Amino acid sequence: MFNNSSIIKLEDICFSYLGSDTKVLDHLNLEINKGDRIGMMAPNGSGKTTLLHTIMGLCKPDSGTIKVFGKVLNYEKDFLPVRSKIGLLFQDSDDQLFCPTVLDDVVFGPLNLGFSKNDAIDIARKTLERLGILNFEKSIIHKLSGGQKRLVALASVLAMEPEVLLLDEPTAGLDNKVKKKLVHILNSLDVSYFVISHEFDFANAVTDKIYSMENGRILRDDEIHIHHHEHVHKHGKHPHIHK
Repeated sequence: MFNNSSIIKLEDICFSYLGSDTKVLDHLNLEINKGDRIGMMAPNGSGKTTLLHTIMGLCKPDSGTIKVFGKVLNYEKDFLPVRSKIGLLFQDSDDQLFCPTVLDDVVFGPLNLGFSKNDAIDIARKTLERLGILNFEKSIIHKLSGGQKRLVALASVLAMEPEVLLLDEPTAGLDNKVKKKLVHILNSLDVSYFVISHEFDFANAVTDKIYSMENGRILRDDEIHIHHHEHVHKHGKHPHIHK
């Protein structure tokens, strides 16, 4: 029976890249319900981005079941109608932005949803204003900084008014002032979201629970303990691991 609160459900998902015997996702299970605000903190290479791409049908699992809004998705045609309801912010903004100007890119989503040109422009401008970048609307995208591109990419996602957000490192390239604004925006949204971040303070501010990943599986917040610590190391500039 379909749980009306369930938006996304992954069951026993396995995924390996072509030519590799290593399972990036190994019998992974995840459920995102209506109202959920979930954070994900895990090392690079643990499969976080692959997980998001699997939800969107950009990576096809070797086995397992993907359910979105109660429907099992198997083929590309199955994913098409749900992509307009799920907003994915890519880890690299250059993978997301493809139009010449900022306004063109943010307008594209609403136009694709069937809004008139005038209504789409109105939605785009309101979204840009909300993010504090309306003055960028005529800017050429490839001339923007990394942080500016990040905000434009986020605007292009929010302009489609998705029912759930999948955000891959949304604070990358942003200064502290803009991060605070993003915290306020996310907390004001009436949508479910799943946020990948390396920044504990940000993840803690915008989510209700934080997961991690290990060996291709999700560790829930009762299985992990993420904490701040301040200490001094003789060789503190070099990467090190705490066990």
